[in-house]
Amino acid sequence: MIRAVAVAHSHGEAGETETVTLTYENRFRRRMAMVGDGGLEFLLDLPAATELGDGDFLVTEDGRHIKVIAAMEKLMRVVGKDQQHLARAAWHIGNRHLSCEIHGRYIVLAYDHVIVDMVEKLGCSVERFEGPFNPEGGAYGQGRTHGHAH
Repeated sequence: MIRAVAVAHSHGEAGETETVTLTYENRFRRRMAMVGDGGLEFLLDLPAATELGDGDFLVTEDGRHIKVIAAMEKLMRVVGKDQQHLARAAWHIGNRHLSCEIHGRYIVLAYDHVIVDMVEKLGCSVERFEGPFNPEGGAYGQGRTHGHAH
């Protein structure tokens, strides 16, 4: 099986022969058998778990480039009454260690009916939609953080 052994964060126009569409959860990997959107079977085999961004390229042993595409996912947009209200909701969301995208007037989260109930009880409005999910990276560097001591 062909192996993808590196990640290129920019690539230009030439060379890609395949794409692979991945959810947010599947865009943080080290080793995993994958199938590209066109049917190419390959093994992702990176030296360490790596954040794969929308638009990054996986580089195979034979020099091919496989473009990473962020999958459409069930999401929700949380809107507060004003900036202070939204900041209060953000505190509650962060207190639950939820991955989220921070925008000027709203917060985007993976859809979860329990969290919908929480933010609606806080007085926020919630709009469901589908789109690519690209939450904030970790506070102590780029990419994701996994657990910490309290």
